[in-house]
Amino acid sequence: MCINAKAETMEKLPSFREAFEKRRCVVPADGFYEWRGPKARREPLWIHPADGAPLLFAGLFEAWQSQPGEWRTTFTIITTAANRMLEPIHSRMPVILDDAGAADWMNSREPGPLSLKRLLVPAPDDLLLVRQVSPLVNSVKNEGPELLEDLSLFGR
Repeated sequence: MCINAKAETMEKLPSFREAFEKRRCVVPADGFYEWRGPKARREPLWIHPADGAPLLFAGLFEAWQSQPGEWRTTFTIITTAANRMLEPIHSRMPVILDDAGAADWMNSREPGPLSLKRLLVPAPDDLLLVRQVSPLVNSVKNEGPELLEDLSLFGR
């Protein structure tokens, strides 16, 4: 399973080509994490919409058999170049669709899916906020509102 697919190359790669043509999805999220700093002391950053609305990530999905008779459905999120705000943190970001873009992306009758690549661009610079959050997010064993406690405002 691949976590991310690059917008620039997904239609060329055997692992994503058919899904791009036939199995596009939208992945709702309230934000995503990136990390900064040296590997031994990585600081988690919570990247989320400034207005609190849900994010709609462009994605692709696959159904496959993990063993005979046992089907699994998995998805990958499409990434693109980072916008100016995120460039200092990471060179890439998820493709974030607006409502109209999400409807276009999900249109299974799209005659030429390559035309959908127009949607796979960096988000507007003012869409997201970035803030440092608790290192507790580094473990899937932890959950709760304290994980997103604002430790320091990083920027807008």
